[in-house]
Amino acid sequence: MMAAARIPGLADLLPPLRGRVQFDAPLAPFTWFRVGGKAEVLVRPADAEDLAQFLHALPSDVPVHVIGAASNLIVRDGGLPGVTIRLARGFATVVADETGLVAGAGALDVTVAEHAAAAALTGLEFLSGIPGTIGGAVAMNAGAYGGDVAHVLDWAEVVTRTGEQRRMSAADLSFAYRHAALPVGAVVLRARLRAQAGAPGQIAARMAEIRANREASQPVRARTGGSTFRNPPGMKAWELIDAAGCRGLTRGGAQVSEKHCNFLINTGTATAADVEGLGEEVRRRVHAATGVTLDWEIRRIGIPNGKPEPVS
Repeated sequence: MMAAARIPGLADLLPPLRGRVQFDAPLAPFTWFRVGGKAEVLVRPADAEDLAQFLHALPSDVPVHVIGAASNLIVRDGGLPGVTIRLARGFATVVADETGLVAGAGALDVTVAEHAAAAALTGLEFLSGIPGTIGGAVAMNAGAYGGDVAHVLDWAEVVTRTGEQRRMSAADLSFAYRHAALPVGAVVLRARLRAQAGAPGQIAARMAEIRANREASQPVRARTGGSTFRNPPGMKAWELIDAAGCRGLTRGGAQVSEKHCNFLINTGTATAADVEGLGEEVRRRVHAATGVTLDWEIRRIGIPNGKPEPVS
């Protein structure tokens, strides 16, 4: 597999870091699709200060990518040039109080929901149905099961590409459907989420209901990336995909899920090109059948490598 385009002399351009630095790091094991190429450099900062100092000293022309749980991400087969940042242990702290909690960007959404439940806080149960991290949830205004980040966020702390740490309110972020107006290149560090006192039994029941609904309606045990396309206004993406005859459609080792056709899955042998190419074929067929253009919800980053297998 072709390596990502190289940044000349990148090793000498990297500032000091207390965390971990890995060259030619495979990224497929981190993604839920289990596909994709390598990072030229994978950086795992120790904490927020480590990350801020690193970004401040990193030359501005070096490309920077950020990945969390990589649950809604396709890393293309040619890999990622420049620096890829992955937030891990130093960014996963969750602290609850009487009116909500502060969660690090690397904390899993389901873990945050569990912390809220343990503190008898309600209003964050919806997070148990979102397969990602709080950083990603803020960046894309993640939502499910009647809730979204826009309606519970007090503030998010970010570090900009220049290393400046900044606190932003929900108003500052101008939330829209699956979108937040983060500064270009900014990385979410942590977020404050509102909640209210609730009955532990009711909170537990709601989270159990969400888990059961996910299990029944989504291919949660497959190699997938969550909802592939955004719902157009007043419509459901899966209904449009089904109407266009795409349920079960395959390309190489990628398939449109038979269980929920707004999910693409890696049946075991897919490349990133197979998955992305299948998504583009679905978009073409839906537009031809309905006149609606579906927009990707899954992020696609990196350099393509080769052509995908034909659709069958």
